[in-house]
Amino acid sequence: MYVGRFAPSPTGPLHFGSLVAALASWLDARAARGRWLVRIEDLDAPRVEPGAADAILRALDRLGLARDGAVEYQSRRTPDYKAALDRLSGQTYWCGCTRREIADSSLGLGADGAQIYPGSCRGGIAPGKVPRALRLTTTHEEIQFVDRVQGKQRQFLDTEIGDFVLLRADGQFAYQLAVVVDDAAQGVTDVVRGADLLDSTARQIYLQRLLGYPTPRYLHVPTAVNAAGEKLSKQTGAAPVRGHGLARALAFLGQRETDDLAEAVRNWDPAAIPRQRAAVAAP
Repeated sequence: MYVGRFAPSPTGPLHFGSLVAALASWLDARAARGRWLVRIEDLDAPRVEPGAADAILRALDRLGLARDGAVEYQSRRTPDYKAALDRLSGQTYWCGCTRREIADSSLGLGADGAQIYPGSCRGGIAPGKVPRALRLTTTHEEIQFVDRVQGKQRQFLDTEIGDFVLLRADGQFAYQLAVVVDDAAQGVTDVVRGADLLDSTARQIYLQRLLGYPTPRYLHVPTAVNAAGEKLSKQTGAAPVRGHGLARALAFLGQRETDDLAEAVRNWDPAAIPRQRAAVAAP
């Protein structure tokens, strides 16, 4: 059975970019006669805005995007992340590098725009340094997958990303680990989300293989950006979704415009979604 999910971070109210991702995942699930789950990704406590999770859930209800089952909260699942981390213990190591040191010794910018970690602490932390973050050792193995919209993707993690963090310096479990553990626990078969996360997918597939989890199908829709090319977010001043907004989101996804969700499900055509990483959201 198809199981999809929408997993927003509660850093603010539902905005147009979030609506696009929510609507795409909901339509894909409903067109497949599958289940649609909602998971609140609230691990990063300093970024969580009080009341935002409830506001997002109310907005989804108002829009008619009904969910199946109870809402999951990452902040309640830390024992599961710890258990997964323990299973990876032979392939992880502590890193004592600061951000400045990583930038100074970096192999350049990676596929996701972050500094490529050069593996400075693979052989152990240098004298005088303290453990800061737990990293996963990567190998020179090409990770390949076919995205249902963006097409064939390939990435060498060791040279394009570097050994990546699973447990951050502040003690928080990293997104890459949490999302993989959560998707497996919820039986997610299809991940539909914004293309700003496309470059994270190879890391998630690598983790899935190491942990013995199945790999879902992936569909990455264009990320909604403003006229300056910035991703719509609270930080870039994205306005909360007002009114219905469904027809506008459907148009952004290359679908026939309608305010009728049942009609939108019947018309849903992933092949019509623009094959691009980002698109400007019309006002």
